[in-house]
Amino acid sequence: MDRPVWQEGHGKQTMAQLMGKELLNNPFLNKGTAFSEEERKEYGLTGLLPTAVRTLEEQVEIEYAKVSRLTTDYEKNGYLMSVYNMNRVLYYRLVKDHLEELMPVIYTPTIADAVMNFSEDYERPNEAVYLDADHPEQIRQALMSGAAGLENIDLMVITDGEGVLGIGDWGIEGVMISVGKLAVYTVAGGMNPKRVLPVVVDNGTNRKELLESPHYIGNRHERRTGEGYYRFIDQLVKDAEDLFPGVLFHWEDFGRGNASTILEKYRKKICTFNDDIQGTGVMMSAAMNAVAEVTGKSVKEHRYVIFGGGTAGCGVADQILLEMTLQGMSEEEAIGHFYLVDRYGLVTDDMQELTAGQTRYARAKAEFPHALTDLAEIIDAVQPSVLIGTSGQPGRFTEEVVRKMAQYNDRPAILPISNPTKLCEAKAEDVIRWSEGRALVVTGSPSRPVEYDGTTYIIGQANNALLYPGLGLGIVVAKARTVTDGMLSAAAHGIVSLQDLSKKGAPILPPVRYVREASRLVAKAVVEAAIRDGVATAQIQDVDQAVAAAVWNPEYVSMK
Repeated sequence: MDRPVWQEGHGKQTMAQLMGKELLNNPFLNKGTAFSEEERKEYGLTGLLPTAVRTLEEQVEIEYAKVSRLTTDYEKNGYLMSVYNMNRVLYYRLVKDHLEELMPVIYTPTIADAVMNFSEDYERPNEAVYLDADHPEQIRQALMSGAAGLENIDLMVITDGEGVLGIGDWGIEGVMISVGKLAVYTVAGGMNPKRVLPVVVDNGTNRKELLESPHYIGNRHERRTGEGYYRFIDQLVKDAEDLFPGVLFHWEDFGRGNASTILEKYRKKICTFNDDIQGTGVMMSAAMNAVAEVTGKSVKEHRYVIFGGGTAGCGVADQILLEMTLQGMSEEEAIGHFYLVDRYGLVTDDMQELTAGQTRYARAKAEFPHALTDLAEIIDAVQPSVLIGTSGQPGRFTEEVVRKMAQYNDRPAILPISNPTKLCEAKAEDVIRWSEGRALVVTGSPSRPVEYDGTTYIIGQANNALLYPGLGLGIVVAKARTVTDGMLSAAAHGIVSLQDLSKKGAPILPPVRYVREASRLVAKAVVEAAIRDGVATAQIQDVDQAVAAAVWNPEYVSMK
């Protein structure tokens, strides 16, 4: 059998043989003007580059100046993607050096614009693998082609674009989610970009404007559903596992039914993780641990209203519930602390067409004989201490709702975490003002500090970038067979260990500028948990050393 192109070291050997224009066109090896005089002579670059030889630091300074001249984040995103396509080291060093400013540009919330304009902006392949759901027989070859020139693939981020952020079904254009997610894995967690693979399943789209658009470059039919679709996913898992043994499957932005079905089918069989369900849940679990510290009430003592009964909302409830059970509470008792609200109001067990997640948390109709549809009424009836928004319904945390939360609690936790910003249930400044500075606030997108009554409130962001890069890194370092509940819980505690919650106005979750530090702490905690849970297959003597050794840094290396 021929040696597979993705086998360890093969990509390095092949790329080291590239010369001239082929070398300049390889984004993993291209240094642009940073090629030395000797390298230019040896690798056939004489005459192909301007005379000046620049350092990486000089290139970063020049590129940052170009980005800074652009007026919108969308324009900046597009320019950065052009750098990404030409020179990976320069791209990652630029973003790393200006992390807090550029993270919202390369991912949430600007990535939503990149998704919605993907077909019209499309100029060249972006290193992703495009899988046609109408042709499962092509999966293996597509994965092999995508992995050509790379090293062993440790991680795949896979989407089918049905449930992108808060903007819905964007078909093949959701590929930018996989590309952007992996960029954050590298910037924040240090995942080697030669060992990851972005994947999109083109299963059609139900968005009429895309099907009718002359620019749309995906399958022009409505989404396939049912067993045929799941057989395709089965084949994808089988082929990927065969080609890349032990690879971590990261599922992203699937529709809510498919997301939970796929996760539940595979979570005990392969190394897999769904960021929308588990990642958002772990971030909220981390936030609840911080809330418990500030309020002096354990996670088990709070009552939770989750406004938004979809995949993310149920995932949040599941992860907080897991934390409660790990602290000694029975699952039945823990479930009694949750109140799920969807578009029809408080979810009760007499409602039709409940999802499995909603059924789990549905309240008995006898407990609430009169249907509760208004959020303010629900707050009165339940008197929760925590209100979490995952609905994508802007402005639903009204002044009345916030004041009622403050009426029943000295320090109400109010977390409008829907993305992007335009879909957030409330603005942080309003929540602080309406609660007279008492609310513990976390938002989904970045929020500016809020000045109120002489105190500066730093607003924590429920940015999964604080979690999944470290989680993925830890899983890869441990070579975990599966992703256990203990590993997820450890990740949540790893995040919380970063901040000082004793100061008034301190953020409930760490600011994004600490994302690299958070990733290291999370990775270490995850490796230790994988070892405790007996799913680590790597032989690790020193966890700190193992994590540090796995981190890729954006630096130019000698071609030799």
